[in-house]
Amino acid sequence: MLDTLISIGDTLKEIRETKGFHLQEVAEKTAINYTSLSRIETGKRLPTKPQVQILASFYSYSEQELIKHLISDKILYEVQNEDFGLEGFHLAEQKIKYGNTLFNDYENLEKFELHSRRYIGNKAKLTDWIMQIIQQETTGNDTFIDIFSGTSSVAKEAMKTYKNVVLNDILFSNNIAYQAFYDNKKWDSKKLIDIINEYNTLNPQNIRENYFSKNFGGKFYEKDISKLIGYIRQDIENRKKELNSKEYAILLTSLIYTIDRLANTVGHFDAYIKKPITKRPLNFRLIQTEDFAGAKIYREDSNKLVKKLKGDIAYIDPPYNSRQYSRFYHIYENLVQWKKPELHGVALKPEPENMSEYCTSRAKNAFKDLVENLDVKYLAVSYNNTYKSKSKSSANKIKYEEILEILNNVGETQVFEQSHKYFNTGKTDFNDHKEFLFLTKKYD
Repeated sequence: MLDTLISIGDTLKEIRETKGFHLQEVAEKTAINYTSLSRIETGKRLPTKPQVQILASFYSYSEQELIKHLISDKILYEVQNEDFGLEGFHLAEQKIKYGNTLFNDYENLEKFELHSRRYIGNKAKLTDWIMQIIQQETTGNDTFIDIFSGTSSVAKEAMKTYKNVVLNDILFSNNIAYQAFYDNKKWDSKKLIDIINEYNTLNPQNIRENYFSKNFGGKFYEKDISKLIGYIRQDIENRKKELNSKEYAILLTSLIYTIDRLANTVGHFDAYIKKPITKRPLNFRLIQTEDFAGAKIYREDSNKLVKKLKGDIAYIDPPYNSRQYSRFYHIYENLVQWKKPELHGVALKPEPENMSEYCTSRAKNAFKDLVENLDVKYLAVSYNNTYKSKSKSSANKIKYEEILEILNNVGETQVFEQSHKYFNTGKTDFNDHKEFLFLTKKYD
């Protein structure tokens, strides 16, 4: 095996001499100019790729090995003749090693769409059905209120019809996403592309352990990935003064979307999978914004907020079972607030906050209070039949009959239904699962 550290010229000369050929003989049989061959072997010039291929064939030598020598010499030549050549080489090495891509402009880069993130209770697959019923059965297109917006897939669709759309969710991570996707504030895409290009060339081996990696590395995320996440989150915070609120929100939301599919979970953070985590690159990407001038964004208790709102229709999709979303998505809540709290238990959760009454025995009363205080013409309420579940955590806190009774007391109610495959971690049998939409025209 030839020394891999010698130049392509030295390599070709050594092969020729080992094979017992004179230089003139090689020139005649390969039709490569004698002077060119001489200059190549003495290192005064580099061969072309076609010349290397001809010589590899003539010498019955590995073309792949010779091409690798040629490429390395080309890189070396560039490094030696540039003031920052060595730095450029190391940067290129990182890009290749970690499989990352650099971007040039926002319009042409691959971006995360709103529906790209995993989220329990996501209505993305039901949105068309929901909005079709609403448009058929209601009038008015001024204000649509989505009081428990979640991923905001329904609110996004409503933006095609209504002048104003209210988005509200108690989670910090959802609220920042609404600002990122819908806030109509101007923002500098080139600035953010330059920042994510920096993130995509980070080498985790050069990054110290941090709050995120110490807590979640090797559990919810692979160790190197967790170091990158912690470093990037802190860097976004350090840059906050040079970013406007929209740019800050886009970077945070893009970080959440980037790491969502890298999480060592089944789609939420109530637990992690206790198996070795596959090493993968971060590949930070931006979201596809959906700027909407009529977006009104809140992060408030829904029952308090409705007393300050007025609109044509309110869409209501609260949590119905005991699964608290603030606990399911505690890592994203932690990342967005970045208070670095002390964590507890196997799932490494902070102290409870933003706990919803709709996940407790008080759900029925909370729902009744909500619909009675909504100043709208129509109520559209999503509901699924998981109250028949054998699992206590999956069992609904409000029954179908209770929903119907409460709505009938405030207006004329129709019920629509659709078969739907429900999010399931495997403990509950959801055969014949259905999604219901209650549509109520409120009494004057």
